[in-house]
Amino acid sequence: MAPRGKSINLFLMDGLPNGRIKCTLANWTGIAYKIPRTELDKCKGRDDLSQSGVYFLFGTSELTDDIVVYVGQAGVRKNGEGILCRLIEHKRNAEKEYWTEAVVFTTSNNSFGPTEISYLENRFCRMAIDANRYIVKNGNDPTLGNITEEKESELEEFIDNAKIVMGTLGHKLFEPLADKPQIVIESLDKDDIFLYLKRKSRKSGIIVEASCKQTNEGFVVLKGSFIETVDSNSIPPGIKEKRQRAKVDGNGILQEDILFKSPSYAAAFVIGGHANGLTEWKTKDGMSLKEIENSGM
Repeated sequence: MAPRGKSINLFLMDGLPNGRIKCTLANWTGIAYKIPRTELDKCKGRDDLSQSGVYFLFGTSELTDDIVVYVGQAGVRKNGEGILCRLIEHKRNAEKEYWTEAVVFTTSNNSFGPTEISYLENRFCRMAIDANRYIVKNGNDPTLGNITEEKESELEEFIDNAKIVMGTLGHKLFEPLADKPQIVIESLDKDDIFLYLKRKSRKSGIIVEASCKQTNEGFVVLKGSFIETVDSNSIPPGIKEKRQRAKVDGNGILQEDILFKSPSYAAAFVIGGHANGLTEWKTKDGMSLKEIENSGM
């Protein structure tokens, strides 16, 4: 059964697309805020940001340029301060200089207590690690806590909606690269969503063999692919750098899924040199991506 549509309301609090954003979902008690680090002071006095909740600090690693995230929780303090106060503390912390914006989840009815936010922090952190999109900065796993099965069901429903909102706010933090792809070629059989590349390398003489999945974001070279470890002079600089940073074991086996915007960049990553992805990537039946596109399938 096809997924049902969702009605999401995005309120540009400053009238700017890169300013503060408040996000709500129809028939959901949750509230989300996307707040640039530079705009925290403008949020003072908002009652819902004085409540308990879970927050995410997003930034970029200075060493690798990878996107990083820290997942945290904030409870209401004796002075009545909650999430916003915690974010301001992080802004003043020299060890948290990397982050440039925060995403916050709380509720319209102030229903989160210590147990709820501990559970959510644990689940969100684990989901982010499993998706392997961003580098998660949490040093230790947050405590899951003890909750009833009724409360667990309620919080898991909150998490399902939070995943949708997080993606809407521009962070695919919880979405694995190769899960549930939306293949462009809809008429292909379900088993044919995978593409394959197999050829003998001229540089090393080894048989390079990789698998790829086309999604609505691009082309994902899948973990377990056997890639060439020697670069050609013709390799694009960006692909060369990506190969250097990729997790590959001593045998040339890729240890992670990696997303590329074009089939040629995906193929170049695999063979370590210039490649035409439209002809290199083929279905299990030997039909090239170019033939598929030309056929109008």
